[in-house]
Amino acid sequence: MVDSAPLLPRNSDLESNSVIKACQKSSNNLLQAILTAFAWVFDGQQSFITIFTDAKPKCKCLEPTDQICKQTSNPCGLQPGSWTWASPANTSILSEWGLQCANTVLSSLPSSAFFAGCLVGGLLLSTLADSVLGRKRLLFLSCLIMSLAGSMTVISPNIWVYSALKFVSGFGRSSVGTAALVLSMEIVDKRWREKIGVLGFAFYMLGFLTLPITAYISQSFSWRSLYLWTNIPSFCYTITIYNFVPESPRWLAVYGRNQTCFSELHDELNNGADKDYNFFASMKILCTTRSTLWRLISVMIASLGISFVYFGMPFSAGNLGTNLYLSVALNALSELPASLLTLLLTATMKRRISILILTTLSGLFSLACALDAAGVAGKIQLAAEVISYCSACTAFNVLLIYSAEIFPTAIRNTAIGLVREAGLLAGVVAPILAAEGQNNRFWSFGFFGLVIMLCGLSSLCLPETKGKELTDHIEEEANN
Repeated sequence: MVDSAPLLPRNSDLESNSVIKACQKSSNNLLQAILTAFAWVFDGQQSFITIFTDAKPKCKCLEPTDQICKQTSNPCGLQPGSWTWASPANTSILSEWGLQCANTVLSSLPSSAFFAGCLVGGLLLSTLADSVLGRKRLLFLSCLIMSLAGSMTVISPNIWVYSALKFVSGFGRSSVGTAALVLSMEIVDKRWREKIGVLGFAFYMLGFLTLPITAYISQSFSWRSLYLWTNIPSFCYTITIYNFVPESPRWLAVYGRNQTCFSELHDELNNGADKDYNFFASMKILCTTRSTLWRLISVMIASLGISFVYFGMPFSAGNLGTNLYLSVALNALSELPASLLTLLLTATMKRRISILILTTLSGLFSLACALDAAGVAGKIQLAAEVISYCSACTAFNVLLIYSAEIFPTAIRNTAIGLVREAGLLAGVVAPILAAEGQNNRFWSFGFFGLVIMLCGLSSLCLPETKGKELTDHIEEEANN
């Protein structure tokens, strides 16, 4: 391996840097960065929408004197005709398609297919933001695919078509958060960088929080309506960002692309700028530069462990025996203190120490939920579950900002995309573990707690970046 590989076009003249900073301080840039960060709202909605559309509805006995029916909450062992659904059958895919007795792999297939699509999309799309498409056009393309595929789920006739469309939706969603984070942080100057990053996480909370509210309001309607009410606004937002959001000044500086605000920079870079763009050049740099590869592996391990709690807790919320809408709403609300904590920690504490403390705290409270409890103890476990999720959210937020600071502009989007890829591996498995946790909580809460604590230790292998400037090229990153 080599320690540096300048495979991408570069320009480090002081004059060009001054133009970049001048454009970053444009009066419209803060508003444009806020508009860009708003993409996290739809990212949050689509990530957890299957908690409600794929939930198992409650059933009721047709005969009040049927004691066998009254003593069980599982309709699979009951005689046909002795029970019915307490709500309309079309409120969930399980009741509409008769999947209430299907195995956990089949019932969790749409959720797993969604995150599998995120995995594939992340590998294929994230590198395009560092090469031919740039940040803005990738964000537009990702939002477009996600919203169109999400809208098309309303015509699904069975779970197989539905899962296929969830895969496509996940494919598009894979780069929404990544492109929005990188673009919004690169549009503004240093003093706004962390605040804009945290704002994106707050928007994610807003998207997540609107889900249980919207699902509760529409609980008597078809599950298909929830997809329409979340994906139509997403499509409108997609058109908005295409017309009103600028491209990243740092990406333009590295690649010499034209933009109105950067015409001076464009003229300068066009004199000898290399136009041979390699779609996967950023991936090659990540894999062949020793120091960068080691950083990538470390943050990916941390992302994997954190994401088991991050994705697993909302899907396991019903396993505590509490109201599903209340449990998910509390998880969503915990994103708000997580965002505030992220802002506080990134301003006052070193990144890797923050991640280590948060992952340990999350793991311990997750383990506390692994034991069966009822009554007061069950309510205490609900509080422990919320604290564990809040800690994991904060850790994930800090990790994403940390990742944006560790890697240079030339490979930043690809690197953060791979960090999220590692987390999506947990997203694929977590719904299955959550389903298994209905019978044995260790396979959900216990497993999640152990993994996040072990993987959080990898943060100790990373360099500290607090207070440092973003870098543009591998050579700068190697000396940072």
